[in-house]
Order: sequence, then C-alpha cells, then structure tokens
Amino acid sequence: MERIGFIGLGIMGKPMTQNLLRAGHSVVVFNRSPGAIAALVSEGAIALSSPKQVAQHADVVITCLPDSADVEAVVLGDDGVIEGARAGMMVIDMSTIAPTTARKLYDTLSENGIQALDAPVSGGEIGAQQGTLSIMVGGDDAAFQRALPILQAMGSNIVHIGVAGAGQVTKACNQIVVALTVQAVAEALTLAKKSGVDGAKVREALLGGFAQSRVLEVHGKRMLEGKFNPGFTLDLHRKDMNIVLQTGRDVNLPLLGSSQVTSLMNALIAQGKGGLDNAALVSLYEMLGGLDANER
Repeated sequence: MERIGFIGLGIMGKPMTQNLLRAGHSVVVFNRSPGAIAALVSEGAIALSSPKQVAQHADVVITCLPDSADVEAVVLGDDGVIEGARAGMMVIDMSTIAPTTARKLYDTLSENGIQALDAPVSGGEIGAQQGTLSIMVGGDDAAFQRALPILQAMGSNIVHIGVAGAGQVTKACNQIVVALTVQAVAEALTLAKKSGVDGAKVREALLGGFAQSRVLEVHGKRMLEGKFNPGFTLDLHRKDMNIVLQTGRDVNLPLLGSSQVTSLMNALIAQGKGGLDNAALVSLYEMLGGLDANER
C-alpha cells in the first residue's frame, strides 16, 4: 500500500484518516491545532510538524481544509507540500474550494511531475465516520485509477467527473441542492408549526412521498428537536455558497435561489449563529413567523 499523508484533521478529516488506518494504510498526519492528533497517534498514525514533512514521508498527500486560501497555503506556500514533494507523488485535495483554485493547484503540481486530483466529498460527519462519503473527482484518469483504492477506504460513491476542477464544480452543484433543500424543509416545518399542525407527523408523512430526502430525514429531525450541534456549520456552508455564487459569476449564470439562501445564512451569521449546524436556518423562519423557538 502507498504511504498516505493527511493534512486537516477536523470534523471530516479525523474520521477519514481513521478509516484509512483501519484499511491498513500507513498514515502520517499534520494539523494546525493538536487536538485530534493524539487520538490518531493512538490508532497508529505518525504525527509530523509541517506539510513539507508530510510530503517527505508520503507517496500520496491528502488535504481536507476549510477554504481555498488554506489549501493553497498548505500545498504551495512556505514549508508547504510542494517543498517536500518529489516527482511521481500524488496530491488529493478533498476540501471544498473554488474550481479556479483547484485548477491552479493542478497546473502547478503537474509542472513539478506531481499528480493532482480535486476530490471534494458529501455525506457529512456521519458519512465520514462510516466511510460512506460521496466523492466527486476531477483530474486525469490515470491519477484517478491510482487513487481509487485509497478513496474506497473513505467513500462508497466515487465518481470521476472529468478534468481538473470538475470535482469542485460538482461539489458546488451539491451545495446548491443541499442549501435549497434545507431552506425548503425549514419553510415547510415552520408553516406546519404556524398552522398548529404537528411537525413530526408532517415530516413522517413527507418521508413516505415524493418529498422524501436525506435532508428531510436528518435535518428535519434536528429542526423539530432544536438540536443544532454541527454537523456542518452555517459558517462553512455560507463559505461554500460564496464559492457557488462566484462560480456562477465566472460563467455568467444567475443563481437566484442560491443568492436568496445565502442571504438567509448571512442573517443568521450576523446574529452570532455561524457555529451552529446549517439546520438552524429554521430558527430564522420561526423568528420571522413570530414563533417561540423554545416551543417544540
């Protein structure tokens, strides 16, 4: 098995690394904050002190970081992956970043003889823990075939979309569908509550029909219970939606629904709720409807 380096051990990265270890991979890790490192070391990972060192001790480096600037700094910056890399290595970025940044990484790494894939994921913390993530991959077919056994340790639905950046475009499409479905579920359950109808029974009925969705199943339950521990934070989803809107501007496409739901996220974040799960969108609808959020 190829030696794996993993950089970014957050809500998603830590369980993804654990699944690589369980699959028998040798894994070296780096994280800016030390919290997750000790648990992974106890499971067999080796902790290193910089992205450069990770590249020096790995055949394949995986990054899972918050935003485009973070990935660019870790891969291409001072003491970054590229400084410790060698020809024949591979870098797989599993963050959610701008397609333009993914293409820049691909071009720069390719010039140095390093294979590169953009491979963002969907499925949330549960999918990361269970190894059932959906993984959307952009890059060369040869690199994809090499990476596939590694990706299979972390996901169950792995699709090679196309050229570099195509994975990130697909993730942007995914985030549109998720955001607008969260908004739809929040509106529906708030309408039920405002009308004096049992929201739990509304959700139960909808789950048996054409409105059924994973968002209704998981986030609808969170909305009804008022439990907004992340999951996937509003801050991060708003970041992703900004990528969506910029990608739309790049191709001169108005994304009206995306613009609206991003504005709702902005309103909640302005209230200091950016660290809550994105299901907290329902709390804004309840406020607008004059409802008591504590009455559930």
